Amino acid sequence: MKVALGTFACSGIEACLDTDIPSGVQAAVSDFTQRIDAGKAPVGIPKVAQSASGDDQGRAVDLSLDERTWLLLKREAARQGATLSQLVTHTVLVYLAELDRFAPPGAAETA
Repeated sequence: MKVALGTFACSGIEACLDTDIPSGVQAAVSDFTQRIDAGKAPVGIPKVAQSASGDDQGRAVDLSLDERTWLLLKREAARQGATLSQLVTHTVLVYLAELDRFAPPGAAETA
């Protein structure tokens, strides 16, 4: 599956995880599906992000997803009234926020 990942999400992956953007997206999607499987409702995509113009295409990313994960993403995107690209970009940003939230104090300054 190919998705357009926003520039901000791409920059976040590069800054927090590494320059391997597809692996960072895979990690975020895996975390997202685990949360849904655990019965934790995902954080919704803000309406402002859904209504933003499609000008920020960032980077096209190929994801290797099993059918179950693809269907889960498709269903969740439809539930939120978003495109798959919007959902995946949002998923990456939520994942990065969670990583930042649990990072040891001062970790960002030493990186």
